[in-house]
This record gives sequence, structure tokens and C-alpha cells, in this order.
Amino acid sequence: MGEKGECSGIKPSHDEIWAKLVPSDSRYSDVEIRSDEKVICSEISAAFSDKHSWCKIIRNSDLCSATVENKSPNTILVDGAEVQNENTVVIKDGSEIIPGPDREGFVSYRFDILSSPEISQRQLQICVDVENAKCSICLNIWHDVVTVAPCLHNFCNGCFSEWLRRSQENHSNVLCPHCRGVVQFVGKNHFLRTIAEDMLKADSSLRRSDEEVALLDTYSSVRSNLVIGSGKKNRRKRAHTPVDDQSDGTYLPCPQCVNEVGGFHCNNNTVHLQCQACGGMMPSRTDFNIPQYCSGCDRSFCGAYWHALGVTGSNSYPICSRDTLKPISEHSISRIPLLAHENNLHEQNITDSCIRHMERTLQDVVSEWIVKLNNKEIDVTRLVLNHAETINASTSVCCDCFQKLVSFLLYWFRISIPKYRLPPEASAREDCWYGYACRTQHHSEEHARKRNHVCRPTRGSNM
Repeated sequence: MGEKGECSGIKPSHDEIWAKLVPSDSRYSDVEIRSDEKVICSEISAAFSDKHSWCKIIRNSDLCSATVENKSPNTILVDGAEVQNENTVVIKDGSEIIPGPDREGFVSYRFDILSSPEISQRQLQICVDVENAKCSICLNIWHDVVTVAPCLHNFCNGCFSEWLRRSQENHSNVLCPHCRGVVQFVGKNHFLRTIAEDMLKADSSLRRSDEEVALLDTYSSVRSNLVIGSGKKNRRKRAHTPVDDQSDGTYLPCPQCVNEVGGFHCNNNTVHLQCQACGGMMPSRTDFNIPQYCSGCDRSFCGAYWHALGVTGSNSYPICSRDTLKPISEHSISRIPLLAHENNLHEQNITDSCIRHMERTLQDVVSEWIVKLNNKEIDVTRLVLNHAETINASTSVCCDCFQKLVSFLLYWFRISIPKYRLPPEASAREDCWYGYACRTQHHSEEHARKRNHVCRPTRGSNM
């Protein structure tokens, strides 16, 4: 099929092909898009070879998406959603466009955005100057970026972790490698990490070797927010308490700063972790076999640590419940999480009905599938937890990550159920083309109910 798209009057900035419409029927050729605005003329029906103008594709300024306008008198489908005449919708790489109101009888097209060195360079200029995204220790693009405070300079996790280790061995204070200011705090910066990853995707020449990245990861020690001690005495900036009298004005973040507990006493250079549940402090320790971090999100929680030492909370030193961080096998659950089945309430109700029809409890089902997880019988590719490949029944996770794990396991439970064992209203439904990745299920109640979304996508970029 020869592409006969017409420009809309905007002069293209270059002659390169920046996107294509790829037909599902191999008898037809790709529609190549060169200009920033293009009216597409192509076959719309599998039964007729005549070409018709049916949509306009407009390149968006982010270079990673486009806007499609329906130029046909009929409704068209974009990623399963109806688009009326003259209406527009944003499309991304992998979006599916059907030039008619139904799939049957129409040629479907996949929208593909092409990359090139020139486009990559333009993306970098739009996002951030490369020089402003480099670690001042290794002079490379940030890897697993961390930010120090109060100066707010950014470094690779591995680079700063090694700097922190050497500083604690040789100096009373930890100084920022960039400005030499005293560092009081360091934590992961997920926003800048995303920017760094996007930059590397846009320009592969900025990437380090796999060996160098692996070595850098071995140095990394910052998993959650760290409060860094100082050799000097810092006046407390909070209300006066009896602890102030005992410490002669020195800031003592945790109970082990006041007294030796379990054979350990904090010193002036001890790095502290702030609990993400209660806000209290505990020393960061690698010599104690009690978990301080959730393996699913790398956040720190103090309950398990202080409970193991027999320390209870007080007004001066808050301590959270031991239940905030415990092994997966010790967690319990009685209700299907709201996150389950991509927040689709209809699918959650069907799963709940199946469990009750089997005369089982949710806890029984979850326990059964945790065993399957332990035995490596489940593909963990879609498990949205850190270190997913290493997670098992003995892994310590927080309550939020346990809910995510349960939601993941319930997907596998549902697809293991034969259709005839589903409720009648559910067994008659057809699978949605986009499966669990369908966006329409979140804003169309009818679509969420009418189609089964607990299935793998057969269309779109999530296949």
C-alpha cells in the first residue's frame, strides 16, 4: 500500500521518518509519517482497497507522543476507546488505531515512534543539560541517584556510599564532595533517577558498561533516608525534654544514643535511619541480624529492630509496632486489596465470589500461592516490588508491599481458574484486547464490567 498522506500546511522541520502506522494485515504496507502534522489517507476496510482521509496525526512537543484527530464522519477506536468526529486523543508508542467503530471489517494500525540520534539529542535538550545530571565524584550520569542535605547536591549511590564510609573512618564530619558543606542527611531521589534513566534511553552513548554498573552497585549502602551524625554537639531545635538535661544539650536521636542496649551504644558518627511509619530513629546497623528495611520498597521501619532489643517507645523516642515490618509468612489478610486487578472493583468482586464459592478464605488462597512463589512456580516479571527475584515467604516486607504482593498473587490465582468455575455473568465475557493493561477500564464502568481484564494483553505496547 502506498502512503498518500497530505501535509496540513505546516512545513516539516526535516525529511526523516519519525513515526509509522503499522497495519495488522501484512498485505498492506506501513504508513510512514515525516511531517509534524499529517492527514492520513489509507485503506480503512479490509474489503475495499480505496484510500480515504480518516485521521490527522500531530506530533507533540515532547517527541514521545502524538495527538490523533478523527477526520472521518464515523467513530474510530483508539486503544479501545471511541473517538467521535473532530475529537482528539493523545497516542503513544504502541497505541492501536482502528478507522471505524468496530474491529470487524476494518484494518487496524499500530502507532510506532521511531528513534534516531537527532531525536535523542533533541530529547536531551528538552529534559535537562547532560552536564547538570552528572555525579561530581565519577563524572558520569547519575546511577541510582541520592541527594544530600542541606546543600541538595546529587551523586551516584555507590559513589557517595564509598565517600560516606571513608569519611566516617577518617573525619568527625561528613562533607559534601561537591561543595564541602557538612552533610546531615542523605536519601534516594526517585524523581532524578527517572530523569537519568530517560536520558540513558535517549542516548545510549552515555551508558556505562554492565561491569562498571555492577561494581558500583556493590558499594551502594543508601537504601532509605539516612540521618548522619556529627562529631560536634548540636543544640536541639525541638521542645525541651528530660533527655536534654541528661545529654547536656547534645542531640540524641535514639534510645541507644542515651544508653547501651544489647551491647551497642551509638557514637557521634553513627548514621541513623528514620522510620517511615512513626518518624523515630534507629542506628543503621549491618552487624545485627534483624531487618531494618522492607525488601519490597527499601524503606526503613523501626518496629522489628526495637522489639528484638526489648525497647519500648516513649514521648521522646517514638517506636512503631513490630507488625510494620515482618516476614511475608507472618502477615495476614482478610479483605482483597483495593490495588488488586488494577483497581477494577468488578474483577475484585468476581475473585471474592470465586473464593467463597470454593468455601475457602482469602488467607488460604494467599498462603497457597506464597508456597508457589517460594517454589519458583510463578513468573515475577510483573511483581512491582524491589528485588522481586529474591522475595520468598521469609522475606520481611511492610504492610503496603504485602498488599501489592497479594494483588499480584490474586492475578495468578484468577487466571488459574477455568471459565466454567467463574460466576455465570463473568464466564460469558470476552477478554479485553489490552487485558490487565487496559486504560479504558479505569474510566468506563460499562467496559470494566463487560470485558474480562484479568488476562494478558494481545494488543498494545504491554504484549
